[in-house]
Amino acid sequence: MLTEAEKKAVAKYHAKLDEIKVRVPKGKREVYKAHAERKGKSLNALIIELLEKDMQEED
Repeated sequence: MLTEAEKKAVAKYHAKLDEIKVRVPKGKREVYKAHAERKGKSLNALIIELLEKDMQEED
């Protein structure tokens, strides 16, 4: 259970972010998550890293 201060902090943090929903084939989420963990990253961090790298390669 979060305290009111923690809830406020989380809300403030989330206000700075946009959310993207990604749909993947059934069962692949765990495969992708395990891959990211082997690289020492969260799945979210790995996806962002790959997108940023791909965008830089276009320049």
